[in-house]
Amino acid sequence: MPPPSGIGVWILSKIYVVGIGPGQYEQMTMRAADALRACDTIVGYTVYVELVRAHFADKEFLTTPMRKEAERCRLAFEEAKKGKNVAMICSGDAGVYGMSGLMLEIGADFPEIEVEVIPGVTAATGGAAVLGAPLIHDFALISLSDLLTPWEKIEKRLLLASEADFVICLYNPSSKKRADYLQKACDLMLRYKAPETVCGIVSNIGRDGEACRVLPLSKLRDTQVDMFTTVFVGNSQTKEIDGRMVTPRGYRNV
Repeated sequence: MPPPSGIGVWILSKIYVVGIGPGQYEQMTMRAADALRACDTIVGYTVYVELVRAHFADKEFLTTPMRKEAERCRLAFEEAKKGKNVAMICSGDAGVYGMSGLMLEIGADFPEIEVEVIPGVTAATGGAAVLGAPLIHDFALISLSDLLTPWEKIEKRLLLASEADFVICLYNPSSKKRADYLQKACDLMLRYKAPETVCGIVSNIGRDGEACRVLPLSKLRDTQVDMFTTVFVGNSQTKEIDGRMVTPRGYRNV
């Protein structure tokens, strides 16, 4: 009798890689919530586990701190090898600066464990809804964190996306060690974007203390933000309408 997986191995158990959305339980997808209810153990970064613990109090929780991503992934697979169904949780969407890629890479060493990726609401779309409609046309997502990507490559991406007149959504815009990175990014974008380009910032998306602001690129440059802020830089058509950031798609001209 062949293995039920159809890929030459017996499937011992399953890991769900779950994007839990911005933070509030209400912004988690039904599929994500169902996956967490179906599992025995929830694994994640300490901060993200605390966002879901109260809603899944009967589950076993295992955590690792920041920068222990590979260790966290292997922990999930080791738990699954015990016959448990496991959820690896990420904020936002697991496939957008999340854990799904690393889980699938490490999963190659655990062919007996099935991995299913469950999408979630990422900061780009969650923040866009708070601001209005900044991402209606072509846009680029760029992280300003140079922990895993050299700054020279980030710089090139910022310049090319600006030259091509993309709306640009910036993740990880600042931290204690990178306090001036947003300023540096704005100086690069200002080579191709006008100072009056409409921009927006949203902090604590979907969490307590959520706040947003619409402002021109010239003022964004000197704005203080943190790791819990997502930044939106408009294209040449983006406008402010009643305090909201709107990028036209062009439907009215069709």
